[in-house]
Amino acid sequence: MRLTFHGAAEEVTGSQHLLEVNGRRLLFDCGLFQGRRAEARRKNEQFAFKPESIDAVLLSHAHIDHCGNLPRLYREGFRGAVFCTEATADVAEIMLNDAAKIQMEDARYLPRHLKKGHPSIEPLYDQKDVHGLMKLVQPLEYHQEHELAKDVRVRFEDAGHILGSAITTLDVEEEGVWRRVVFSGDLGRRGLPLLRDPTPIGRCDVLICESTYGNRVHPPVTDIKSELLRILKDAVTVGGRVIVPAFSLGRTQQLVYFLNELFNEGLLPRIPVFVDSPLSSRLTRVYRRHLDIMDSDVQKILQNDHDPFGFLWLTYIGSPQESKELNSRKGAMVIISASGMCEGGRIVHHLAHAIDDVKNTIAIIGYQAAHTLGRRIVERQKYVKIFDRDFSLKAHVEKLNGLSAHADVHDFKWWFEKAAQQGGIGQAFLVHGEKESSTALAEVLREYCDEEPIIPTRGDSFVV
Repeated sequence: MRLTFHGAAEEVTGSQHLLEVNGRRLLFDCGLFQGRRAEARRKNEQFAFKPESIDAVLLSHAHIDHCGNLPRLYREGFRGAVFCTEATADVAEIMLNDAAKIQMEDARYLPRHLKKGHPSIEPLYDQKDVHGLMKLVQPLEYHQEHELAKDVRVRFEDAGHILGSAITTLDVEEEGVWRRVVFSGDLGRRGLPLLRDPTPIGRCDVLICESTYGNRVHPPVTDIKSELLRILKDAVTVGGRVIVPAFSLGRTQQLVYFLNELFNEGLLPRIPVFVDSPLSSRLTRVYRRHLDIMDSDVQKILQNDHDPFGFLWLTYIGSPQESKELNSRKGAMVIISASGMCEGGRIVHHLAHAIDDVKNTIAIIGYQAAHTLGRRIVERQKYVKIFDRDFSLKAHVEKLNGLSAHADVHDFKWWFEKAAQQGGIGQAFLVHGEKESSTALAEVLREYCDEEPIIPTRGDSFVV
């Protein structure tokens, strides 16, 4: 077997790992690299292999940095099968169509604002490519072994990261010997709301493991509900708005789930809540279709509440006109909107109408990258620029930690220990992490491996 790393190697985005065995070429993920525009274009536009030579893609989950370049792969000639869970297939179709739409809009808008002589901006793919790609998707149930060929079998287990996320187990017969390759995808945390915990793996000969937060310990999830309740009570008291920037996939559903729990417990103050993101609304409908794969807490709630993502005071906003009307609405309210780092979408308009009023609160529930509007708000800068205009940051800023969907070092250690109890790990490769986090996790992983863990760089190839 030969394993080559074409993305998410000593970096966090663009997951793409090629396994060649018995004349077949299998690709773990095909994600978009996300970063500076020129570098991202270069990495996403060209594949290091012929797309038509790929026999199958094994897709771990539907975040864009893991699935986002699949339509480009299709456009360039790929016609093999894409295997993933049913929920991942449903989420990916929505996310990829949205990505295609954004690329088309950028292609129309950006040329008017670029310097003369700048290369043209063409979409990597369009919605026709997404449609063609989705015809190749073959969903598999969790825990179901599927025979790709007589010498190759695949199975998906819960990764606990987002809805539908999977740990991929690939059993391969080579020269009469069966060997096991495991790809973690993005490993989730134990005890997150909605999702089942990551499934422990048994003995594996080769492990490809993400390492995004391999050097960190996350705050506990348990405090989020009480902090949220405190913020909402304060908003009701002063008649202020609570503006929550939230990613459409995962964070929005977690937040609504907490609010629904508070409502069911009779603790939620009487305050209208609006989810103002068409993408969030579409994805929430997918969550509702897949309640059966959620954790035991959700199953208990369903005995008395048929919809964990809806309650009496919650409204999902659709049209742009309805969104604009929220800005003239009086009194206390909660507005949950995308994007999560405040760099685009409807959230920017809501911030512009709320940020300079001391009665209002901006609740940040996710990581805010450097140089984003979200980061400037977290840093409580005196003035922040929105739509090329300086606004005074007078609103309260609350940062609610604990909802990261990625495993931290304690979660990884638990997962590795479980593997060791069932035979251990042969050779391990750490991907999807910056060098510091991967190096720190290698120190933890070393104890459970037969061989020294490897941190590959982009383009590195290994016979395993």
